[in-house]
Amino acid sequence: MEIIYFKEIDSTQKYLLDNLKSNICIWSDYQTNGIGSRGRDWQGVRENLFFSFSLQKPDNIPLQSLSIYYMYQLKQLLNSYGSKVKFKWPNDLYLKNKVGGIITNLKNGIIIVGIGLNTKYANNFDKLDIEVDNKIVLEDYFNLIAQNKSWDEIFEEYKQEFYQTKDEFNLSKAILNEDGSITINNERIYSLR
Repeated sequence: MEIIYFKEIDSTQKYLLDNLKSNICIWSDYQTNGIGSRGRDWQGVRENLFFSFSLQKPDNIPLQSLSIYYMYQLKQLLNSYGSKVKFKWPNDLYLKNKVGGIITNLKNGIIIVGIGLNTKYANNFDKLDIEVDNKIVLEDYFNLIAQNKSWDEIFEEYKQEFYQTKDEFNLSKAILNEDGSITINNERIYSLR
């Protein structure tokens, strides 16, 4: 994975969408026009971790579950550092409030994964509960991703956490499906927004 750093950028996600190549990570300490889920703005605070990366779409991961696959591994990494961060279905990291989020796009067979994580400061959200070096988080994360864990392996680990925390996230009636979607009142749901 080639990692390209910008001190400031309008959006790491937009940069990769406009300059589509596989195996690139765009990383910045600040985005002036970050993109959140459903095209919403992601307003971050300078010195936090903002990055997007591009890969060929893995065949063994359901398209609708890419956010779970990649964000759950980041959550596991942060937990290994000592953080108490939890994963909120389908794409956010939480302490008491949101700490970070993920979006995924597919363009011409390449997935673009964008992550914002409040590592230093928070505006209306929480910041990470441990001190981390953004560059080391990125390096460790890509080493973890390079292990190419199967969807089944990640999903089995995530499923246990989902059922332990679903009441905490107002998902008490939800049933987690094998493709990462949930069912509530016989309706299959892929996003809560």
